[in-house]
Amino acid sequence: MNFILDNIFVVAIAVISGGALLWPALAPRGKRVSPLQATQMINRGKTLVLDVRSADEFAAGHVRDAKHVPLADLANRLGELEKSKGRPVVIVDQNGSRADKAARQLAAAGFEDAHALEGGLAAWSAAGLPLTK
Repeated sequence: MNFILDNIFVVAIAVISGGALLWPALAPRGKRVSPLQATQMINRGKTLVLDVRSADEFAAGHVRDAKHVPLADLANRLGELEKSKGRPVVIVDQNGSRADKAARQLAAAGFEDAHALEGGLAAWSAAGLPLTK
């Protein structure tokens, strides 16, 4: 106990840095789907695939029939997606980090069934699923 009191500054730094390391794991994330689950949703039909990557990344290859709306433009272009509000939405990005943010934006706009593709297009390609250019 004396060690903790004598070194309170060091202990505080250790506790704060430990909390900072745990924060991403404990932060709330939206709904996620694996590439297999996304494929099943797409095959059932009426699922919108929303690609939130940049134009260059989208041109390099994307999921077939994906609608391209870069994440930076998503808030301004939500009107284009209004007709898909009642449908499931699978959000695709390069590695899964931007899709969570897009899913939160869509949920706030009233899209109840928005899912981020876990691992993004990298996981999609790793699973051997097809891309369109």
